[in-house]
Parts: sequence; C-alpha cells; structure tokens
Amino acid sequence: MARLYVKMKDQDNVVVAVRDIAAGTEIMEGLKARQDIPQAHKIALCDIPAKGAVIRYGVVLGYALRDIKRGDWINEHMLDLPESPSLDNMEFGTELVRPEELPKPSRTTWMGYKNAKGPAGTRNLLGIVTTVQCAAGVVKVAVEQIKRELLPRYPHVDGVVAVTHPYGCGVAIQAPLAPIPIRAIANLIRHPNFGGEIMVVGLGCEKLTYDRILPKEDITSENVLTLQDYAGHDAMMRAITEMAERKLERLNQRTREELPLKDLFVGMQCGGSDAFSGISANPSAGYAADMLVRGGATVMFSEVTEVRDGVHILARRCVDAHTRDRLAEEMRWYDEYLAAGGVGRDANPTPGNKKGGLANIVEKAMGSIAKSGTSPIVQVLSLAEKPTKHGLIYGATPASDIVCGPSQVASGIGLQVFMTGRGTPYGLEICPVIKVCSRNELKNHWFDLIDISAGDVATGERSIAEVGQEIFDMILDVASGIKAPCSDRYGFHNDMCIFNPAPIT
Repeated sequence: MARLYVKMKDQDNVVVAVRDIAAGTEIMEGLKARQDIPQAHKIALCDIPAKGAVIRYGVVLGYALRDIKRGDWINEHMLDLPESPSLDNMEFGTELVRPEELPKPSRTTWMGYKNAKGPAGTRNLLGIVTTVQCAAGVVKVAVEQIKRELLPRYPHVDGVVAVTHPYGCGVAIQAPLAPIPIRAIANLIRHPNFGGEIMVVGLGCEKLTYDRILPKEDITSENVLTLQDYAGHDAMMRAITEMAERKLERLNQRTREELPLKDLFVGMQCGGSDAFSGISANPSAGYAADMLVRGGATVMFSEVTEVRDGVHILARRCVDAHTRDRLAEEMRWYDEYLAAGGVGRDANPTPGNKKGGLANIVEKAMGSIAKSGTSPIVQVLSLAEKPTKHGLIYGATPASDIVCGPSQVASGIGLQVFMTGRGTPYGLEICPVIKVCSRNELKNHWFDLIDISAGDVATGERSIAEVGQEIFDMILDVASGIKAPCSDRYGFHNDMCIFNPAPIT
C-alpha cells in the first residue's frame, strides 16, 4: 500500500502528505489530521509555538506566526521567512564525494555530432541568429520557407531554427551590464548543435553591430546579412535562402559518431515546482547527474534565487576556495539586483508553487538544489559563460524558466532535463528538453506531455536510483537521436528570452 506521508530528515518536525488527507485520518500511530490536508502540503508532527522553527530537509523553513498544533496543516500563510544564509567565510570542500562513490553509469558512450572544440552536438541544425528584434519577423518567415523548399533536399539536417530575441536596439549598449546579453547572443551563434556554421541576420541601424558578437574574421558575406541592403521582400528572402542553402550543404555532410560521455553537456532545470519536487523528481535527476559526472560528462544546474537559501550547503561541495568565492560573488550580485528592484528573494514562489505545498523560497530552494546530485562543484559561471572544465557546473541565471533555459543554451548545453510538479509545456528548439514530473497524478493528466514520472518515489513504490537510471537512459537516447521528447514531437518551443539587466533607452 502506498504511504500517506514523506519525512525527509530525522530532525524534521513536519511531514508532507502524499495524497489529499481528510480531517480525522490517522497519519501515523497517535497522529491524526486536524484539518483536511491537501496533497503535497505539510503536517505538524508536534506542537510548534509561535516563533518556533518549522523544520523540513533538516533546515529551518521559517518561524511560526502563531501556535501550531500537532496534526495541523501548515501552509504559506503561517511562516515568517528566516534571514538568508551569510555569504561570508562559507565552509568549502568539506563534503566532497569521491568519483568512485558516485553511481556508476551503465553506458559510457553516446552517438553525437563531433565539433572541432567544445561539447558535441545532440542535433544537426542550421541556426539563423538575429542581431535585433526588428529582424525577427523576416527571419521567421524565411525559416518557414527554407523548411518547406530547401530542407527536404538535406535529409541529414534535423531542422532550421530562427534564433530571435528581444535585444539589440533601444538599449544602453555601453552600459556596465550590457556584456551579459551580448555574451549570450554571441555564444548562441556558436551553439554546438549548429555545427560551426555561422548565419547572422541584422537590420542595419541597430546598436548591436556585428563586431560586438563576432570576431573580425567571421564578419563576411558568407556569414552575415543586412536587411537594409536589399530592395524589398523578394530580394531579402532570396539572399537569406541562398546563404542558408550553402550552410545546409555543409551541415548535410555531418554524421553521428560514437563519442565518450565527456563530449556531452547536459542542463538541469526545474519549473512549476511543488513540494514533491525535492522528494522525487529533483533527487532522481540528481542521481542521473551523478552518473553523468562519474562518466566524464558536464552537467549544469542554475537558478540563483532557488539555490540562495542552500548556498552554504553548496559551498561545502565546492572543490576549492576560488569556486566557493565565485559562488558567493554571484549570489551577492543577485541580492543587489533584487534589492535595486525593490523586492526580496521570496518574490520567487508562484501561486502554483504555493498551491503545490511550497510555503516559501527556503522550501523551494532546498528542493531545487537536489537536482544537482552530490557531485563536487568544479566551476561557477556567470550567465551564458561557457565552461572550461568537465563535471558539475553551477551557472548563475535567473530562476525564471524562460530565461534560465536560453541562458543554459548560451552556455552550450546540448540537452536539458526539466523537472516539474504542477506541469508546463515548456521546450527549447535549439536543444531537446526531457520533462520529468514529481507526481503520478500529473503524468496521468498530461500523459502525452510528460516524458518520465518520478511519482513512484513519492509513494514509496520505486527508488530514486531506479528513476534516476530511467532518466539517465533517456538522456543518452535523446542525445543520440534515438528518442524524441514530447515537447519536440509537438513542436512546443519557447522564445529565446535573453536576460538583459542593463537599461533600455
């Protein structure tokens, strides 16, 4: 029989309801629910006085705003947020797992597209990148024409992608924070799934000129095209399709080859989270991440506000003081960014998160960091930077799904694993996204939109290792082109929302 509740740590004074529990139900010997408890919400294991600590994951989620009785439902309206962990002098390197202690990967190779340098491609795509939103409409129409008229002649090319974004003009291009979106766009141009083919379309009067995103030697008529140079619609379309065809001819010669895991770069992200995310989906993805890392792959996790309250835990996994200091530096930057905007870190949880049992950002963060597994953190990157090391990487990005995803893509991930508790049709066109849900009810409801359910971990019917193995196998199958995730089958692909903290003029 499936269990009624989950307790994460011995010191916790709350448990999480595995399903809706009616008032009066005996949860465990001597403990009955005093109210109806919604699925994924917390139940008090003991009397908690006003200002007393509410503990889950072995950490203080917050302090009770009033007396809480044993068996009470605890929700987001009952807790006072604790202070953020200090970023000063955090312990580092005290919880480093040795490689042989990580779960051993069952497969050590995959079939990918080898690149001259950096990670291999999981797909063989022609990417057409705009310098400015003004060119987006033209490029989107051109891409549809290319797909109809040209792509069928090149069967070894998986697709053509219009990489449009809201940046490029009407911006303070010399602002101190402008390098963040500029770096993202420059790195998107050279994404591993584009096979080294550069195709950039500009308007002609924008601030984001070619020299800001390409080295001088790449600014040629073979790689860049300016719309204002052409007389009308037909001339524009002809120029774009002719350039695209030359690129497609070369891409069509690429073939998959057997590669070691060190050539694979995977991103981990979660969104639409609930209280089960940290119980089932994220720990299972973390297990898969550990298998990848042991096999030599690179794995990135992100989302600053969703690790901020667990930063001291992550610091203990940093391999050296420099990595710890970079982690603290990125957290400080974001603390200041939020403060300048007049909000705190607890602006993060959504109404859906709270309906799914997440009381505040502390609880959300503790579940979020579980997707990083247990591997040592070997490098910390600013947004859209490319890693220079293999292993577990922390990439500092906003937590917003539609900003984090493009940021990880700009860093070069070839595939993303996305955990959700409430459900989202999110997907990326540049790289495949595997969707993992935290509860079986969501999988049953969105049976053709979710790839893997980790719900049996919450009910106690499967282990984290078993679901982690399933995720690992699907990662390699999708990366190798053997399987397609649901979002790709339906063409559910989000826009490239480039993070721009710099002023708009």
